[in-house]
Amino acid sequence: MMRAPRCRHATPRAAMTAARALARLLAPFAPSASLASLVSLVSLAAPVTAHAAQPPSAPAPRAFQFVVIGHAFKAAANEAVLKRAIADTAQTDPAFIVATGIKAAAEPCSDRLYAQRRELLNDSAHPLIVSLAGSDWSACLNSAGRSNAIERLNRLRELFYGDGESLGARRIPLTRLSSTAKFRSYAENAHWEYGKVLFATVNLPSNNNHYRPEAGRNSEYEDRLVANRAWLHRLFTLAARQKLQGLVLFSDGDVGLQANEGFSLLPSFQSKQDGFAEPRRQIQAMAEKYKGKVLLIDAQTSAASAGAGGAEPAIHWRGNVGHLSLGAEWAEVRVAPGAATLFTLKGGGADATQ
Repeated sequence: MMRAPRCRHATPRAAMTAARALARLLAPFAPSASLASLVSLVSLAAPVTAHAAQPPSAPAPRAFQFVVIGHAFKAAANEAVLKRAIADTAQTDPAFIVATGIKAAAEPCSDRLYAQRRELLNDSAHPLIVSLAGSDWSACLNSAGRSNAIERLNRLRELFYGDGESLGARRIPLTRLSSTAKFRSYAENAHWEYGKVLFATVNLPSNNNHYRPEAGRNSEYEDRLVANRAWLHRLFTLAARQKLQGLVLFSDGDVGLQANEGFSLLPSFQSKQDGFAEPRRQIQAMAEKYKGKVLLIDAQTSAASAGAGGAEPAIHWRGNVGHLSLGAEWAEVRVAPGAATLFTLKGGGADATQ
């Protein structure tokens, strides 16, 4: 009995050619059947060995770098520091820049100053995202010497976060917490994805998260606490659901997640209400369940969070959570998706990896 030749890795075209050849061999034994019908019968009887063409797999994300500018106005009202930082970072060709804060506490909380700083930041050649500092709004006072924080925060939201894009000559799309009806006011909290890593800003001002010790309801603090709770839950859920390799959170204040190991939680917090207690507990609990890396970046440089000699920035890791604090300088963070080391800090001669 004649057997059809096997072709384990035949293409559909090669399989049809083999079927025609076999049909010609069988033709003398089935004179009443047409060649076309024999080809059809042989093709149906033959085992399907050809592999269907597979769509090309998505290319692995490329390594990239982003830049974080520390709070340039922390020590003094020196706009030249911020200008120089933006100019210097352009040479590294970052995917984007995050600036932590726009002014010093001693500078006026005026619309004019806000507009000037927005224009300066918007001149960046690369996409630039502003992560608010406490000195930008929470320390503002009106002409009577009373807190004007809420009104100034709302004004900053109008000027800096009016649309769904970053600042800069080249922009990237952002998703804001304000896209949720319940949290329409909180446009300063934004997230964006780049290279299988989720990045996000969280409004956590350094002055104890703007917790006010006065009697009565601490309305701004308590309302923002609820908004940030929902925001952090969304971020970790999104990162886990999309199987992203990392989550990077930018804030002004250091939540003190690693304070038990001697990190930069202020000692004075031990004797008063800790405004960072809830976000710290939430981040810690969700980071333990998250399979990727979590990198916390703030603008509160201290001897504990700096590198050797207390001068150079460094990333400090505890498990899958890293912490980086910056002052008035800037640092370049390199990201290598799929590599054993996801984050590498470059800047000031200091390198630290996960």
